[in-house]
Amino acid sequence: MSDRFVLLSGCSGGGKSALLEELARRGHAVVEEPGRRIVQEELAAGGSALPWLDLAAFARRAVAVALADRRRMADRPGPVFFDRGLIDAASALEASGGEPVVAALAAAHRYNRKVFLTPPWPEIYAGDAQRRHGFDAALAEYARLETTYAMLGYETVVLPKVPVSQRADFLLARLAE
Repeated sequence: MSDRFVLLSGCSGGGKSALLEELARRGHAVVEEPGRRIVQEELAAGGSALPWLDLAAFARRAVAVALADRRRMADRPGPVFFDRGLIDAASALEASGGEPVVAALAAAHRYNRKVFLTPPWPEIYAGDAQRRHGFDAALAEYARLETTYAMLGYETVVLPKVPVSQRADFLLARLAE
């Protein structure tokens, strides 16, 4: 299963969601970012498991959602592309002062050995109702994730800063190597 599960990670606001939409348009199975779904649910319900209110609670929910996403996609044939996933959530939980779970979860739930990172791209970065942190926080997150994936033995592939269709072509070509 792990070879079929492909992670898109990297800098917040770096174009992961647009790339995921392009991959879906091309007929690939995709899983939207757990964090964005959680923020939408929490805002709608007046909840507090939000990264700017209670990062640890938010990250714990993101871990649970990411695990559920993996289970939901287990029988799906072919590659499945995840906008973030379990390792990003576990890394956020540790960074928030929560439980040290990255190594254990990553060992039990592997993804494809190639992880595709969207680099910091200030020209396209934009905050919104669900992304309230600034670009400096996005840069810190990127550095943390880059270190985490290397520590876990993943090969990180930095996506080029090109139009989304070319990014998808690049990703699919590198995945096929």
